[in-house]
Amino acid sequence: MNKELKYLSGFGNEFSSEDPRCPGALPVGQNNPQKCPYGLYAEQLSGTAFTAPRDDNKRTWFYRIKPSVCHGPYDRIKTTKLTHEWNIPEPNPLRWNVFDLPTRQDPPIDFIEGLHTICGAGDSSVRNGIAIHVYLCNASMKNSAVYNADGDFLIVPQLGSLIITTEFGKINFEPNEICVIQQGMKFSVSVLGPSRGYILEVFDNHFQLPNLGPIGANGLAAPRDFLTPVAYYEDREEEFKVYCKYQGELFVSKQNHSPFDVIAWHGNYVPYKYDLNKFMVINSVSFDHCDPSIFTLLTCPSLKPGTAIADFVIFPPRWSVQENTFRPPYYHRNCMSEFMGLIKGRYEAKEDGFQAGGASLHTIMTPHGPDVKCFEGACKAELKPEKIAEGTMAFMFETSLCMNLTSWAAQSNKLDPNYYKCWEGLKKSFNGNLKA
Repeated sequence: MNKELKYLSGFGNEFSSEDPRCPGALPVGQNNPQKCPYGLYAEQLSGTAFTAPRDDNKRTWFYRIKPSVCHGPYDRIKTTKLTHEWNIPEPNPLRWNVFDLPTRQDPPIDFIEGLHTICGAGDSSVRNGIAIHVYLCNASMKNSAVYNADGDFLIVPQLGSLIITTEFGKINFEPNEICVIQQGMKFSVSVLGPSRGYILEVFDNHFQLPNLGPIGANGLAAPRDFLTPVAYYEDREEEFKVYCKYQGELFVSKQNHSPFDVIAWHGNYVPYKYDLNKFMVINSVSFDHCDPSIFTLLTCPSLKPGTAIADFVIFPPRWSVQENTFRPPYYHRNCMSEFMGLIKGRYEAKEDGFQAGGASLHTIMTPHGPDVKCFEGACKAELKPEKIAEGTMAFMFETSLCMNLTSWAAQSNKLDPNYYKCWEGLKKSFNGNLKA
């Protein structure tokens, strides 16, 4: 794994970068000169409408060897694993055990072939909704790239490091880091071995940092800790396949050159990565505990103030010091849907059943909370300062939308039919005599 990759620091910044092999490739003072340096083509990638307010306007200018229009026609690929066919409503609490990886006896499966959709809501054709996927692969993409016309991918690796080649440059990241590839950006995924992870896809908007309100200027995820790759190009005249995810289906075209031929670029519409270890946790230091919204790392807001199309929430190691408080997550019914995954360690509310590489889903108003062992232990625990979740990283994709399952997820042999039993042992402790 290449540890020498360089990055630009910041979230939402105006960046510029050129490959050092071609100094002066970036035009100065204008975007689209009559003749670009080195005989390059200028091409704009727009992430928002041209007329979006300045604070929200996202675009990047590429200076590349060949423009993206140089490709053949797109043909549809039949697949049932990556889909927008989520039509199975399920109000029961759901938990999947660890998703299986391809074995050495299986044929090579790359990132595209290993995408499986679990659930979703909405419709990408009207730019409203989300989808949740897992990837299960054991091979690198070869002479191929993909872009998502439907929305943004937030990629959460659980097993195996990834190198993602993008039009902007190369990104190296591993479990306990995340990467966001925004709508329309071409990328290719290389792996060193069996790899597993989760993907949150949003159709509506782009991810942004949550407002901090009374927290103040600092806390949660710091803008400077987000890293964007520097320009790196390849000049290869070989056959490449370019996949397109469009309205939940896969299409592929062929071209006779590498799509990663960008010599220089500038703009504020970029891919980025983030190290989850750098999240500054905010928490209660007196009694009770704050709502889990304090753990929001990225959000994709809806048009309703304070309500998200999707939030990406993490639960890092932290100190717990609250007095006279039931410290684990409380029992809860929510007007949001909650999909949880575990990158590593043991989740405090369900240490025995919730596994790294698995998942759970509690859709709108489905009750959930600590299992019997957790509840009984927390009620009796000595309330001294305690470091919790050490060696653990759990996360949640939370959405205001009501999620439906795909057939693959509903019929998976990893779906735990006994999940509901983790609450069966909760006892009636009510005593009408307050003096008892």
